[in-house]
Parts: sequence; structure tokens; C-alpha cells
Amino acid sequence: MKLVVEVIDAHDLMPKDGAGSASPYVEVDFDNQISRTKTIPRNLNPIWNHKLLFDFDVTKHYHHQHIEVSVYHERRPVPGRNFLGSVRISCSNIVRKGDDVYQRFQLETKSLFSFVRGEIGLKIYISPEPEPNSLLNLAQPPSVHSSAPKLTDTVPTSPPSQASLADDSIELIEDKGNSELPLAESDSNQAEATSRSDVPTQESTTLIEEAAEIRPETTHHVHKNQVLQQPGLLVGKRAEGVQLTMRGQIKLQSRASNEEDFEVKEANPQLGEHWPNGGRGWMSGERMANTLDLVEQAFYLYVRVVKAKDLPPSSITASCDPYVEVKLGNYKGRTRHLERKMNPEWNQVFAFSKERIQSSVLEVFVKDKEMVGRDDYLGRVVFDLNEVPTRVPPDSPLAPQWYRLEDRRGDGKVRGEIMVAVWMGTQADEAFTDAWHADAASVYGEGVFNVRSKVYVSPKLWYLRVNVIEAQDIIPNDRSRLPEVFVKVQVGNQVLRTGICPSRTANPLWNEDLVFVAAEPFEEHLVLTVEDQVHPSKDEVLGRISLPLTVFEKRLDHRPVHSRWFNLEKFGFGMLEADRRKELKFSSRIHLRVCLEGGYHVMDESTMYISDQRPTAKQLWKPPVGVLEVGILGAQGLLPMKMKDGRGSTDAYCVAKYGQKWVRTRTILDNFSPKWNEQYTWEVYDPCTVLTLGVFDNCHLGTERPGAGAARDSRIGKVRIRLSTLEAHRVYTHSYPLLVLHPSGLKKMGELQLAVRFTTLSLAHMIHLYGRPLLPKMHYLHPFTVNQLDSLRYQAMSIVAARLGRAEPPLRKEVVEYMLDVDSHMWSMRRSKANFFRIMSLLSGMVSANRWFNDVCNWKNPITSVLVHVLFLILLWYPELILPTFFLYAFLIGLWNYRYRPRHPPHMDTKLSWAEAVHPDELDEEFDTFPTTRQQDVVRMRYDRLRSIAGRIQTVAGDIATQGERLQSLLSWRDPRATSLFILFCVCAAVVLYMTPIRVVILAAGLYVLRHPRFRSKLPSVPSNFFRRLTARTDCML
Repeated sequence: MKLVVEVIDAHDLMPKDGAGSASPYVEVDFDNQISRTKTIPRNLNPIWNHKLLFDFDVTKHYHHQHIEVSVYHERRPVPGRNFLGSVRISCSNIVRKGDDVYQRFQLETKSLFSFVRGEIGLKIYISPEPEPNSLLNLAQPPSVHSSAPKLTDTVPTSPPSQASLADDSIELIEDKGNSELPLAESDSNQAEATSRSDVPTQESTTLIEEAAEIRPETTHHVHKNQVLQQPGLLVGKRAEGVQLTMRGQIKLQSRASNEEDFEVKEANPQLGEHWPNGGRGWMSGERMANTLDLVEQAFYLYVRVVKAKDLPPSSITASCDPYVEVKLGNYKGRTRHLERKMNPEWNQVFAFSKERIQSSVLEVFVKDKEMVGRDDYLGRVVFDLNEVPTRVPPDSPLAPQWYRLEDRRGDGKVRGEIMVAVWMGTQADEAFTDAWHADAASVYGEGVFNVRSKVYVSPKLWYLRVNVIEAQDIIPNDRSRLPEVFVKVQVGNQVLRTGICPSRTANPLWNEDLVFVAAEPFEEHLVLTVEDQVHPSKDEVLGRISLPLTVFEKRLDHRPVHSRWFNLEKFGFGMLEADRRKELKFSSRIHLRVCLEGGYHVMDESTMYISDQRPTAKQLWKPPVGVLEVGILGAQGLLPMKMKDGRGSTDAYCVAKYGQKWVRTRTILDNFSPKWNEQYTWEVYDPCTVLTLGVFDNCHLGTERPGAGAARDSRIGKVRIRLSTLEAHRVYTHSYPLLVLHPSGLKKMGELQLAVRFTTLSLAHMIHLYGRPLLPKMHYLHPFTVNQLDSLRYQAMSIVAARLGRAEPPLRKEVVEYMLDVDSHMWSMRRSKANFFRIMSLLSGMVSANRWFNDVCNWKNPITSVLVHVLFLILLWYPELILPTFFLYAFLIGLWNYRYRPRHPPHMDTKLSWAEAVHPDELDEEFDTFPTTRQQDVVRMRYDRLRSIAGRIQTVAGDIATQGERLQSLLSWRDPRATSLFILFCVCAAVVLYMTPIRVVILAAGLYVLRHPRFRSKLPSVPSNFFRRLTARTDCML
């Protein structure tokens, strides 16, 4: 679909060229797409008759967007433009082609100081196909693909397609900033289009005569924020910097742009779908209330096999090994068999998706497993699906019933009964997660548990603070020397040590804090050893003690904790010399202050993507401020992740993490567009947090070959959503691209469809929260160092990964590490470039403001300079207006930017991440292990590259230091003449400023800075020359 804005004419425009006329053109902005007409020279009543075409997505909601139509006067010969007026047209008023009418709109001002007049005539409509004179509908000449011929002054007779091309495929592109804005073709010669099959028009001949040669070139799509490359043919350039482009019949969507593929797209799923209207049974449909409103409702046939009784024994073994087989069409599910059970009990649930049902009859068979030969048939029960009842939570579970078994033909009853419950439900049923699903029939063994959906909770983490104060009566093994003692403390896999006591004594003193991460339930012990450094490469253990973590006190604030003395067990006693333990009269002891810190939040994820900021102790938690609901709908366009039976396959599942709660969807087998439709809820305690979702390929389905090694679940992609960017009580339904950076480059692995809703419970509480500290108060009263936080975060990640890996089914280590960004602190040239350009983008605003101020000082625009002088005098005369003016200006900017606010949650930006233009060697370095495993010449090259970058940083740091040292040298008398001049100037300035009113001084300084260029000199000012002559300490460096 195309949005067509037909610019017809304008009337009574404001003259702007100083001669009572204007050279107007029209620029139209729609959905970040900009296009403009040609310029009509010296005409206050111009006629354009131009059609401007824009991409229009019918799946999007444009009701709250507008079309900006602006009229400008093009200044010549000095390039520039003046504003003549604008019109904002709501997209809700757009009609289809055929219903459009010519309308005149009054031109409006865009600021208080704009003076406009006149009207503009437009036609706006939606066209289902490209316009006849559009570039999208041109014929491709055969000569374009061959070598381009030279064009002479005489144009031979050409066939209709080529003549049409010569006249219609000319597109003007004016350089505006970094993007090229194409001008739409004129539509004024439509009447002559049919008569130019033999002789080209005069306009086309003129354009062709201007061209020097035809050569291929890449032109740019018209878009504010992104550049799409499309093939084109450059025809030449005009004197004013306007270039002509000729295109053939090229399908613009032949090469989908990476920028669009990497953007968040709006989706329109049918959330909370109900049964269609119909009869009583579920086969004909029933309409009912919906409990999951953020997912597409999926329906399943549930079969719960509870138990059986009075089964007939085998004639050979006098017993039976029964199992149950549930059959629905081509799908069969079976329970485990129970040996020698006449009254077995299974209590197992089977689920068949409504989309996969191939029969109207459900059969439940009871069979006796035989070691040799075919299993014996014991009986069956048949259910008509039209009579199956429906159940919607929160209804109570359907009560199972006893059914008499029938023979194979259904002619009569046989011995035995089975207890079964059959009902129709949705994924909201509590039996959904533990059920055997028909689409996972190929999974067996441990893989049955690995495909189920589960909810996990991170272990409760504590900081363990060990304050090693002192020790007494330390006896070295070599009595002839005083010991060099230090203390080593171990908790699980974490090992820290104090420094060596500076004084050699038997009663050493340290008073050092060592901090560890511990998880409930406390399984590890605190193992403390006192060691003597006999040699730099040899340490001897002098004493040891092992203490359970449960004996230590828990504190919630910064109150002091009582210290305790602990006796050390001499190393070796209790193992080899246990019988001599009673002979010990005394032992060495150590003084400790140990506590479990409950007032901190244990960082187990990067602070940039933190999802929980609550302290460890539940007593310090505040009430939640909102509820986060996430519907994981499905994925689209996933790439094959592994080979199965000679073809690509993907067994995808999704993991979501927010706070301490992790969720895992069930695995959809062998599907590149899986549909999960699972909804989860989290309590929100702080909106400035991030929800993280990841998609993975399940490699633990029970089909792995023995001896193939430990398989790892492959990562498909990750999505982050910051809650503070979401509007409250609004449902966001979008498709997020799954982007993964591989050693070969950036790759889109598919799209993840989500429905997200953030509901606030109290607006006042939410506003109050924005003024509260981000972390618990203990992080500010007794903060950790940066190195401590990095080390503790890594240890917390390891503990969380180990504990979640012990769940059933396990959330594996590679999944947890990817979700927690465990390698985000590693060196990356790509990230360094991205952060550098982030800083430059922030400084660009200051640079632009400085450039604007220089233009004001140089009187580039006299009107602006006069207005700045007036504003300066007003603020000088009424200084109490300075702060109100500043805040009012910020308020107006915020209101103006409201119309450009984001319409969807932000996602990973490939340009911001510098992922599109990254060098392959930089990617290889980013994926390298630590320590490196690359060859020596590669490491040398990367080291030299780092040296060159460090050299530039060193130069910048030296320049900053030089400027600071020059400032210090003003009063340091390193240059006696410069210091004498400066202090003499200070005395004179003090006298003058004392005698002169401050307003006069500011007025004089402001007028001097804003003086006209004819009173300026191109040479540097006297203060600048004086400052540059000051001495620095660079000449004292080696």
C-alpha cells in the first residue's frame, strides 16, 4: 500500500526573496519518511501537480499520527531556506483512492516569531498499487545492464518503453545533511504520456543532454533515521549539487534492508481467543470466559489415567505387568508399566492439541507387557469427543470415574476397571505443565522432563562478611624463626586471603574484611586456615578451623556485630594424630567478626540490566508497586540449529527472567515457528528494572548418541525490555528480532512475539519511588569497591547457575550465564567503539549549541542575533527571570518532544552496538577465550593495535593534563613574568569590579562577546594567547 500526497498548488504565499516574490517548494514528512517537490522559481502562486509516495503499512495504527506538510522558500545563490508555512493533517482523515477530493488548507506558523500567509491545495489518499508515473512501475530498458552508451546532443527515435523511461524515471535527489531526499516526479504531463512513443519530449531531451554518461550507483531511501541502499543509475550532476537518477524496473523489496529486519515490529495477535459460537460439546464449540488474556488461547484434550483394579492375571505368570495406551488418531501415548500389579496406579496426564486431533473417538487401552512377543490385550474404553465436557479454571478439577473395560470388538465387558478423567481445557489448566504432549511423542527417557514448562526461583543469596581481626599464640613449625602469617578463608569455591602481617610476631594483627556470597540453604562451611609464608613459593599451614554458616549472626543494618574467639585446630590433628588430641593443653586461636549481611542486594546480574533491587532480608522489602504480565506467544522464522535425519531442525524453548523468578516454556519440537502461548506474572517492586527473555535450542531430548559428549543448549537470541519505558495499563504486542553476534558477524535468528502489560497499583507510590535510592541503603553507608562488586557478581552468577542446574528439569549453566550476561565485562573492541560514539553523540549537542552561539556572535542570521541581544538585555535587567525562563524552555521542549515519543519498547540497536560494521578480526578477538588461544602472530597484531589506541588515549590525557597545569601555573611563579602580569591584572580587576555595578560588567562582557564581525579579528584573543604561553610540566617528563 502507498500513501499518496498530491501537492497541487498554493496561493498568496509570503514573499521572502527581498524582491517581493519567493521560490517555494513543499516538503512532506510521514512516519519518518521525507519527500519534497521541485522548486518553482519566483512565484507566489505556484502550481506543482506532484505526487509524493510513501510506504503505508495497513497493519499499523496511524490514527494518532499526522502528516506534516511544510512550504519553504529556497534561497539562491547562498544555499538555505526560509519557512513559508506548514499544515498538520491527521492520518485518521485519510481516504481510499477514488474518494479523494481537492482540499485547501490554511498555512500555519510553527513558532511565535514566524509570519506566514496563504493556502495550499492537496489531495491525500491511499493507493493499493503504485501510481502510473511512480518509480515502482517503470519498465527496465535492455541497455541498462549492458555497457552504458554515451549520450549525444541528438536523441534518436526510441521505442515507447525507452522514451517513457527517459521522461519518467528521472528523480531529483537533494543533499540534505547525510541523507538524500528524492523528489517525486511531476504529474503535469500525463496527458502527453501516450503521444511520446516516437519523439521524446523537450523536457526529457534537455535532461538527457545534461547527462555526461550513465553509470551504476547506489541511492538512498528517504528515511529520517536509517539508510536503505537501493540500486540505481547515476545520470549526472547539476551545478547546484542536485543529481539526477535514472532507475529501471527494479523491485524495491528485492533486497530487504537489514535496518528494517532488526527493528521491533508491531504484531496483531488475537489475544484471549474464545471458542466459536455453537452447540454444547467442545467439538462444535462453546463460548466461555478467558483466564489468560495476553496469549492466544490454545485448546487441549486432557486425559488423566489414574489407576485400574481387578485386572486379569496372565495364564503363564499368574500376574500382569500393566500399562495404559491412549490413542487418538495417529497419536499414541503410553504410561510406564508396573510389574506384578493387579491394581496399578499411574496418575499420568496426556494432552492432545486441538489442532492435531484427527479423530472423533478417543481410545484408552490397557495392556499387559510381555518380555517376548506381542503385549497382551486386557481391555479398552472408548470416548466420543462430542460428549467430552469442558473445564475452565478456576473450576475444580474434573473428578475421574471408573469405567468397565470392553473387549477388542466392543461387544461386551471384560474383567477389570480403569479410573479415567477426560476433559477439554486450555493452557491455563494446572495439568498442562506436567502432561505428556502429543507433539513431543518422539521424546523419551530424561528428555520427557526436559521439554516441560517450569517456574524456577533463584536461591536466596547473602553476603558473608568475615572480619579477620587478630590471632594469638601462633607457633611456626620452625621454632627458630618468627612466622610471616596470613589467613586464607574459603567458602565453597570462593577463596580469599588477607595480607601478610607487617610485623613478624606470634600475635599477628590484620583487621581486614573479606566478603563472600552464600546461598540458602547453607550447604558450604567456612574453612579458615592460618598459614606461614616460608618461601615466596611455599606456604605452611599452622592452624585450621571449619565452621557452618548457620552459627553466624544475621544483621539487617550497619549496627556492630559482636566478635568471637575461635580455637584453631593444628593441621594434621584429628586425622593422623587423633589419639593425641586429648594431650593438647592449649591451642592457637583467632579473633573473628562474622555476619551475614541482609541489608544489601546481592548482585547476580549486570547493574545495567538489573531486574531486582530488593535487599536480601525479607523484613526490609517494600510493598510492590505494580504487576508485570508477559504473554510469550511464539517465534517466527527461526533458523535451523542442528541436523536431524539429514535435515535442519530446531527444538525451541523460551526462558524469561525477572527478579528471583525464572520461567521456562515447554519445548516445541522440530518447528521453525513455534507457538507457546504461555502467560506469566511477576510482582514489580521498582519500575527502573529490566525483563530479560532468551530463546534456546533444546539439545537434551534423550536422543543424544552415547559418547558424543555433554551437549549444550544453543542460544538463538535475547530480548530486553525496560519497564520504565512502558506505559501503564497498555498491552504491547510486538515482534522482537532475535539477534546474535557470531564470529562471522551479526545474524538475525528469527523473531520473538510477546504481549507485555505493566499495571501500576498506586500512582502516588510510583512517583515517590522515583525519588528513592536505587539500591538499599547499606550500599551507600558501607559501599563495596568496584573490584569487590565485580568479583562478588561473578561468584553470585556461578552459585545461581549451579543451583538452577540441580532443578528438574534443569535450567542449564549455559542458559543462566547467557541470561545474566556473565561475559559482559570482557574486553571488546566493538563495545569500546560503541561506547566512544555514545560519548560523542552526547557531546554533539554541546557542539551544536556552541556552533549556534558562534553563528549568533558572527551575525550569520541578523534576526536571530538581534533576538539574542534582546533576550540578553531582558535577563540582565530582570535576573530573577533567568531560572524561570530556563525551566519554562525545558517544559516547552518536553511538550514538543511528546509527539515524537517512542511507540514501542526500545530494543537492541545494531548501529548503537556497532555490530553491523565490525571487522571480522575484532569479532574473533571478542569471541576469544581468556587466556587467549590464538596464534602468536595474531596476538602480536592485536597487541600492537591496542598500543596504537592506547597511544591516542595517552595523547588526549596528556593534553588535558597540560591545560590543567597551565591553569595551576598562573599563581605558582614557574613563569615569573606571567604570574606577575596575572596578579597585577587581578588587583586591577578587583578594584574595577568593586567600583562598577555588576550589571554594567555583565552588560559590557555580553556585548563584547556578541559584537558584530566587523569589530572582530581573525587572530586569537589576548586571553587565549596568554593562556597558551603558560608553562606546563611536559618539559619535565622523560
